[in-house]
Parts: sequence; structure tokens; C-alpha cells
Amino acid sequence: MVKIRGREEYPIYYGAKPRVLGKAYDLRNTMTEAEKALWKNLRNRQIMGFRFRRQHPINDFVVDFFCYEAKLVIELDGEVHDDISQKERDQERSKVLNSLGLNVIRFRNEEVFNNLDEVLSKITNNMP
Repeated sequence: MVKIRGREEYPIYYGAKPRVLGKAYDLRNTMTEAEKALWKNLRNRQIMGFRFRRQHPINDFVVDFFCYEAKLVIELDGEVHDDISQKERDQERSKVLNSLGLNVIRFRNEEVFNNLDEVLSKITNNMP
């Protein structure tokens, strides 16, 4: 069990190790422009009153956005995700997250910049 602030692991981390928690902290300080744009619309319970977390550690990964109540992971993919080997890693990562009972949806960065309303609509449609 990972201890966070002297307590046993919280279930929202799904067994994340301390190194993953540290990586998540670092990533929160270096969000991409697409992540920042989407975060403005997810924070403060703007989607149906659900709380989203940004750069959230789950298992061995740091996901871009996570809603524990809805068991929803949102990933934003830039150009690096066009590489075949990265696509394979993304698929394996999604399989692991799905095996934890989490729903994973992915958007291209361009979708966030060019069609934010549709992105938000798809997120809303994936909420319980």
C-alpha cells in the first residue's frame, strides 16, 4: 500500500506507486495548451456537477483527466501519438485502464482547439 500524507492509499489511485505520484505532480505544472484549454471547461464541477482531476495517477500511468465518480478517463493525443509504437502503447494502456473498470475516451489536441463544444458533448454523453 502506498502511504499518502501518512495515510493508506486512496482508492482513486488504483495502486499508483510513489514515483507515479511524483510524475503526476510534475506534469500538472507542464500541461499542454490543449490540456489547459480542456481543463478550463472541466474544473470546478462544470460537467454535470462531476469533479475531474488533472494529470491524475492511476496504477502505472498518469492520465490527463479523471472523474472518479464516473470512472471516466480522458486522454488528449498530440502528434507524438501518431507513431505506430506509441499507438500500440496507448492501446495497451487503455486495456489496463479498462480492466480496472474505467472507461477511456481519447481526443486529438486539434479537436479541443477546433471543436471544443463537440468534445464537451462527447464527455457529457459518457457520464452516468
